[in-house]
Amino acid sequence: MVFVYLWFTFNPFMRLNLKHFFLCCFVFQGFAQVQMEVNPPENIKSVIFIGPTEDQFPVVQLGEEIYLEFDDLLAVEQDYYYSIIHCDYDWTPSDLLKSQYLTGIDNQRIINYENSYNTLQPYSNYQLRIPNENVRLKVSGNYVLEVYNSSYELQFSRRFVVYQNLVRVGAQVRRSRDFNFLNERQSVQFTINSAGFPWVNPKREIRVAILQNYQWTTMLQDISPQYVLGNDLVYRYDQETSFEGGNEYLNFDTSDLRAPTAAISRIEFEDLYQHFLFPDVYRFDREYTYFPDINGDFTIRTLQGTDPSREAEYTQVHFALPYTERIGLDEVYIYGKYNNYSLEESNRMTYNNTNGYLESTLLLKQGFYNYTYALKKPDGSVDISTVGGNFHFTENNYLILVYYRNFGDLYDGIIGIGTANSRSISN
Repeated sequence: MVFVYLWFTFNPFMRLNLKHFFLCCFVFQGFAQVQMEVNPPENIKSVIFIGPTEDQFPVVQLGEEIYLEFDDLLAVEQDYYYSIIHCDYDWTPSDLLKSQYLTGIDNQRIINYENSYNTLQPYSNYQLRIPNENVRLKVSGNYVLEVYNSSYELQFSRRFVVYQNLVRVGAQVRRSRDFNFLNERQSVQFTINSAGFPWVNPKREIRVAILQNYQWTTMLQDISPQYVLGNDLVYRYDQETSFEGGNEYLNFDTSDLRAPTAAISRIEFEDLYQHFLFPDVYRFDREYTYFPDINGDFTIRTLQGTDPSREAEYTQVHFALPYTERIGLDEVYIYGKYNNYSLEESNRMTYNNTNGYLESTLLLKQGFYNYTYALKKPDGSVDISTVGGNFHFTENNYLILVYYRNFGDLYDGIIGIGTANSRSISN
């Protein structure tokens, strides 16, 4: 630890004081822990974390840019710092030193920030791009980006993945062959072709992870290839690689502050604009209907300005869902990417005795939002099908991550990715 203190003290790039030393100690203490995503406090909103393709989190080739943006409603131009952690397949920090996975140094202050312009709710907007003049990534794999305040208290963290395009992955989505879930589940089948990559014992060296709609909560891991055929690893499982189809997400658009839409019943004003959505309905017992969505994501936009990052307003959005015995005593939450699919007190619905509705109000920046209703079961599991239904026709994106660790390697790299969409589902 003395060595760590001396390095941080005399490193000419860092200009760190004793506070950085305590931050370093804090980070080291967490090295043996699984890196879970931490949600921000109430003053930090609208966290956008994307790569060049604007997926729900960055999935980038080594060298491509990732982009972070968030708002601080305190609007006092606080200092925020970022740290980058490299993780193994199981999301525990890898054995690599920072100098082995970073060129340059992190623990830098986010210097690109501006205050909102002409908004009812003042806020400071922060933006960060990586790579930048201070740091760039050297290896592929799982990463966690952490953001700290000036007191070096962790504010929030987000996962992202960096890959190299060294193998080919072909994937397709099929209807479940299990008659118990024939109309409800989707199976992801795929093949990994070595494309000349020199693996020796792929059953031991290769591991995969499958994500539906870029959501870590339902990720499938530790799936071995069903068989090896020449240079191909073949995964043609049914149950082992299947997901619930769910239903298309609901949506609303507050881009125009004063115009009701098909989802917004009325607009009022009280300190901030109040957008009241039409009460939603239960869709579990209705026929499946396709309508385009963005699979739970959100996009910030406004018709009242030209720079959504600084000119978009924050509004109070009111949700309502009729209470039925189907829900029972389960807790109900507004579920979407806007808060990273978390079940928190702020998005929990409460029962209104006067009208029989479950209600919730969220403070959200102007834009287009997808959402659905999630039930938290007594065992802590999340259920989105009780209200929305579960259909094998539902349009879902799937991401396949291919990890590789050779004998003697210190980390799990990602050597390829595959994607599939259930629009082309087959039997």
